[in-house]
Order: sequence, then C-alpha cells, then structure tokens
Amino acid sequence: MENSKMVGKQLSKLNLESFFPDTGFHPSPIAWEDQIFYFMMLDRFSDGKEIGYRDIDSNIVAKSATRTTPMFKEQDKGNAITTPEDEKRWREAGFKYVGGNLKGLTSKIGYLKRLGVTAIWISPIFKQVKFQETYHGYGIQNFIDVEPRFGTREDLRELVKTAHANDIYVILDIIFNHTGNIFSYDSKHQPNYRDINGNFDPRWDGNLYPVQGFNDKSGNPTIPFRKTDPNNPSTWVDEDDAVWPVEFQDPSFYTQKGRINSWDNDPEYLEGDFFDLKDVTHGEGNLDNYNPSPALKYLSQAYKFWIAYADIDGFRIDTVKHMEEGATRFFVSVIHEFAQSIGKENFFLIGEITGGRKRAFTTLEKTGLNAALGINDIPDKIEYLVKGYRNPADYFNLFRNSELVNKESHTWFRDKVVTMFDDHDQVRKGENKARFCADPDAEKVVLNALALNVMTLGIPCIYYGTEQGFDGHGNNDRYLREAMFGGNFGAFRSQGVHFFNEENWVYQEVAKILQIRREKIVLRRGRQYLRSISADGENFGLPQMIGNQIRTVIPWSRILSEKEIVLAINTDYEQMQIAWVSIDNELHNEGDFLKCIYSTDPELLGKEIPVETRNGKSVLIPVPAAGFVIYE
Repeated sequence: MENSKMVGKQLSKLNLESFFPDTGFHPSPIAWEDQIFYFMMLDRFSDGKEIGYRDIDSNIVAKSATRTTPMFKEQDKGNAITTPEDEKRWREAGFKYVGGNLKGLTSKIGYLKRLGVTAIWISPIFKQVKFQETYHGYGIQNFIDVEPRFGTREDLRELVKTAHANDIYVILDIIFNHTGNIFSYDSKHQPNYRDINGNFDPRWDGNLYPVQGFNDKSGNPTIPFRKTDPNNPSTWVDEDDAVWPVEFQDPSFYTQKGRINSWDNDPEYLEGDFFDLKDVTHGEGNLDNYNPSPALKYLSQAYKFWIAYADIDGFRIDTVKHMEEGATRFFVSVIHEFAQSIGKENFFLIGEITGGRKRAFTTLEKTGLNAALGINDIPDKIEYLVKGYRNPADYFNLFRNSELVNKESHTWFRDKVVTMFDDHDQVRKGENKARFCADPDAEKVVLNALALNVMTLGIPCIYYGTEQGFDGHGNNDRYLREAMFGGNFGAFRSQGVHFFNEENWVYQEVAKILQIRREKIVLRRGRQYLRSISADGENFGLPQMIGNQIRTVIPWSRILSEKEIVLAINTDYEQMQIAWVSIDNELHNEGDFLKCIYSTDPELLGKEIPVETRNGKSVLIPVPAAGFVIYE
C-alpha cells in the first residue's frame, strides 16, 4: 500500500520489483535495424474521438456519443482559416495543448500495424509544469507521473500491452538534462541582465544566480528554495507545485547558472539552462572517473521505474550534447544493467547528439549509447536528393563509417543511426520550417523519400503525418506539429477532421514496401552500394547533378551473403527514365533475370529483365516518373 501511495511522490520508498509483471517482461528484438520506427507528438496524434477509421481488428469505427470527428476530405483544406480571425485562432492553437492522449494512441495501434510500423517513439509523457503550455512534453514537473492531459500511468501501461500484443515496441522520449521551469531567479539581485525590451534575462556567465523560490502551480516563486525532508510528508507542498518526486526539491540538484546564450561555448552549453528549463547537476569528474550526483542517481531510478512499471522497450534521450559524457555513460550503464537483469537484453538507447557526425560517433563509442538520431545531415540529403537537388553520393557516403573507425570499406553505419527526413523541429532549416510536402508537387515524390529512408542503411523512422502527405510550413516549430485528429490545429490549415485514412495512396504504397522489407532480410541488414548508370550501355558513371539538379534514375543495391536486390528511384517528376544499371559482377551470370517485385507502376510488376555483360554485369531498368522500383 505504501508503495502505491508513493508513486509520483517519493522515489526512495519505491520497490521496483513490486511492479514486475507476473508473466515477465516483453523481450527485446534481436536486431533493432529490423524495425520501422514511427515518431509522434502525443498531443498532436489522436484524442480517441475519430470515426470512420479502422480499429485494431480492421472494423470501421462508427459515430457515438464520444466519437464524432469525421475523416478529412479534400474540400476541408483551409476550413480553419476562412477569415483573418479564424486564421489567428488556428495559429494560436498551435502553441497550446490540442488534446491528443494515450488512449487515443492506443486506439490507433491497428492503423500503425497495418502501415508496417514495429516501434513507436512517443514524445515525453511525463507530468508538466501547470502554468505553461508545454504540450511537447519537455517541461517536466514530475518525473514519475503522467501529464494528466495525456492520461494516467495505467493508460501508458495499457498502451504498451496493446502495442506488444500487436508486435510493436514502445520507445519513450526522456530527459535527464533538465527539468521544466520549476523555479525563478531573483531579478532584484541582477539588475543588469535585461533583454532589449527591458525584461529580466538571466544569461549564463559562469556564476550562480540567486533564486527567488520554487514555482507554485501558477508560476509564482512562492515556495522557499530549500531542501524538503523526504521523510516528513507533513512538510510537503501540493503535488502541482515545485517539482516531484520530493527528492528533487533540493537546490543542490540544479546548476542555477542561467540560460544558455552561446550554444557552442564550453562549459556554457553543459551548465546553462535550456531556455527556461532548469539544468540538472549531474556530477563531476572525467569520463573514466565520473562521480554521479544524487540528482543523476535519482533520475536513473525514475527511468528504471518506467521500465518496471510499463514494460518500456527503449528510450530516446534528449539533448545529449548538453550533458557530460561521464553522466551519459553512467546513465546508460545503469539502464542497460537494469534492463538486462529483467530479461530485456537489447534495451535500446538512442541519443539526440547534435554537433556533427564525428561528435555523434565518438559519443556513442564513449558512452555506450546504442544509436544516434540522424538529424544532422541525413534529412537534408534524403529530402533534396529525392527532389533532385543533391548528388546521390552525398547521401550514400554518409553510411560508410570507415574513416571514423579507421577500418576497411565493409564497415557501415547500420544499427548505429536512426534515420528520418521530416521531424518536429527541423533545426537544419532555421526559421524556414517546412515538411517535405510543403514544396509544390512534392507529394508526387514523398513516397520516394520514404522508400529511400526505409530501404537504405540505418534504422528508419517515419514522422507522423508524412504517410498522409502533411505539408506544414512556417516560421515556427508548431507548423510541423499539426494534429492528426484535427482539433483546433489540424493539418492542411483545417480543424475538426482527422487523417487516419488507410486509403491514402502514400499510406497504401508504404505498407506494400514495408511488407517487402519484412520478408527480405537483405533489405534490413545488407550492405549497400550506390550503382553506376549508363544511357547507352557503354559509358557508365555514378548519377550526379548536371548544373544544379539531377533528373534521372538513381539506383542502389543491398547485398547480404550471396543475395543482391536492386532498387531505384526516378527524380524526374514528369516522365519515365530508363538506364543501364551496374550490378555485382560475381553474383550474376549473363542470361540470368531480375524480376520486378515492386513498382509504383503496376504494369511493371512481375516483369523480368535480363542480365547482360556490360561494365561487368548490368541490367536495363525502367523507372516510372517520380517512381520507385525493386528488382531481385
């Protein structure tokens, strides 16, 4: 009884074993590169009120007293911005909670399974500060409770059970670099730190700032900034005030040095606050002799709780760059050991590591993280290669890590990077945020971007709504975070209609492609090679831009053991392109045939093309306009 009372309030009294399921924990996958990730902002995914979509058993969900939101139709585009006042309301809604929740996500497991998703990555679900609209989940006020707008701890547990029953793993987005905006600096003692509008602006300068107090539920620093006695509940504040569990009500847990102003200045980016999110003191020492702080130990315990309680399969760790490598290594070791002790042998830890490819790779090597989130250069190369404005070699060369590890050419990034092209903040685009489909005619080739993502090396991740052609764009992250269920901030500048449409052509074709990926191990684990092409069968060379664009066949191979599969996209939006494509000389004989097992043009499906002795061995491959093909 004491254990259940303390959930959400006191970590030191929790007995993790009491949460272990009688049937044991869900096992980890053998290989994470076999999986297809799907990332959603929970607040923007589903509120469970939709009708006309298919449930887990593929039955059409009918209208009821609690389910009323119809499916989007083309004429619904722009229905939220018909007047300037409406447009203002729609835009402002994007800054706030819209209404997605855990039960809504649970109701869409069938939609995700039929798409081919095998692992869902969910934005942070933890309880947020009460006085801010931190719908994104990064303003944590309680590390061992669920944000009430999203549901309850039991809702999370039910989601995970449902996902596991449908062969889908669950990855939680977590933060141990910072908390939410849980205390306020004392502006009276720092009169010189003001922004251009004269407002108090505590910027990092290496010194401690005096703190006025922990913030209450209204955002006012009315709670004394001092350590609370964890063993004296009579002194505890309200559960919506300050920060929880109670052990975190300790000033020594926070660096208290103001916000980061220069994001590349060491130690500023390690010690400073992430905007108004308060930086946590992790410990001290170098990588091999790191002394973790009590705060870091308690954070590790908090995230072990979520594994024990909800049977989580992995974590995506936010802002790894802003933590000491020793702190990250400590956390990774603690979580991996705990997971292994309960039978999750391959618990997955993905780091958001900004600062370039070399930094990401060395951070993985030093800390024990399983993979890096490939948000640095991979999204740009995928998007603009498919749109015809990048050299193909610039993308395919990203997966050769030979230079980083000083090994031979058969060393590849395969299970060390999670790849995607649309995401929720698009740091790479600065102030000009735009989903892939925001460009004119881009919907014609979004399937090619998805195909390139899921059929090349790495662990592919689809950002929610891409399979429905979402086209969000603007000067703020909110425009990349449209609500799948409509609400007041629906996609395509709409409201009140949802987008769980399994008849959408992109959804249907992605489902076919992912089915082939599941069936062919070579497409999940094989080496890959960008292939040379020729127009006349004699003069071969890697496809590359002519001037500032490329409009041709871009082929690549996946090879595993004695098996080769050849794939190609066409960056010409308007007409079919035909090219001779070099293939492995030793795996094929003249007179063999390759068969088309997928094409965006059904007429090509099942057709065979002969292997000829040209540039070693080659085949003549036709690829439909803006199309994609697979031959084996």
